[in-house]
Amino acid sequence: MNPRHFLRMSQWARNPPSKRRIQLVFAVILLCLLIFGVEYMGWWPDWATGEWTRAPR
Repeated sequence: MNPRHFLRMSQWARNPPSKRRIQLVFAVILLCLLIFGVEYMGWWPDWATGEWTRAPR
């Protein structure tokens, strides 16, 4: 592990994130999973789907 990770973990142990921030992170993860599930089931609208194009050279 990178020593930077240990510094980050010790900082979180001393000053844990607030309840509001934890709720925000879980809400974003839930939203991502919801979008993935809707797309996986085939319910994603065509107007919201991007077109695959070749990158300009």
